[in-house]
Amino acid sequence: MRIILLPLMALFAGSLQAQELYVFTEPASNMPARSVSIKQSAKWLRNPLLSRTESRHTTELMFGLNRNLMIHAATTFSDMYSTSQRWESVRTYAKYRFYTSDEMYSHFRLAAFAEAAYSRNKSPYDELGLEGDQSGVQFGVIATQLLHKLAISTTVSLTESLQSGRNDKSAANTVPYEAINYSLSAGYLVLPKKYTSYGQTNLNLYLELLGQSSLDKKRYATDLAPAVQLIFNSTVKANLGYRFQLAGNMNRMADRSWLLGVEWTFLNALK
Repeated sequence: MRIILLPLMALFAGSLQAQELYVFTEPASNMPARSVSIKQSAKWLRNPLLSRTESRHTTELMFGLNRNLMIHAATTFSDMYSTSQRWESVRTYAKYRFYTSDEMYSHFRLAAFAEAAYSRNKSPYDELGLEGDQSGVQFGVIATQLLHKLAISTTVSLTESLQSGRNDKSAANTVPYEAINYSLSAGYLVLPKKYTSYGQTNLNLYLELLGQSSLDKKRYATDLAPAVQLIFNSTVKANLGYRFQLAGNMNRMADRSWLLGVEWTFLNALK
């Protein structure tokens, strides 16, 4: 009986925190301990210079090692820097939750994370990104507050691009190599109105403010990203989001994009 109840309790607890499963950012909370997730996502944008629609496809594995530590490993394929789809990058991510304060219908959590990426691309753009555009590292902290059906989270991080040319003094000022990233995300649980089973479908709405400011050049961009999310049987998550620029002076590949993703979670997969 205990073997049956434990995964059910984990699923139900995951449903209660569904509104902080943000589409464009990570919360301070972690995935359930000893669980494994597989995520497949696609990003589409319109490249105005080439007058064509380009896409990036990401396959990601996520591991909940324990209640405080989780790691990700991902690889991407895209045609954003080539004439056809090709493999472009690999990256790894680790997040450690170091503070938790739990109440009946709320909690506050703090986490630190680190990320490293290798990309075959050499980006000519001001925007720094480790999703496939550049090789680099990123370090940051996350704070997340859950208040019943509303979850609010903020992230601050530093990105260092390690793509070739960084140490070439003659080309050092052509593109940025250091940037501060910041985000403010809100998620609201719309359905179900009342939980009766972990098998109920969840509907979550999100609004995220995403920004980046380079430190070695005076470039910045601030985006807004609304998204909708469905969670089925507490183990399958479908995301749809749209990101567009509010303000900025960065030279970017595109200032708006669509994101579609599906994620499967397997509880107690790690013994």
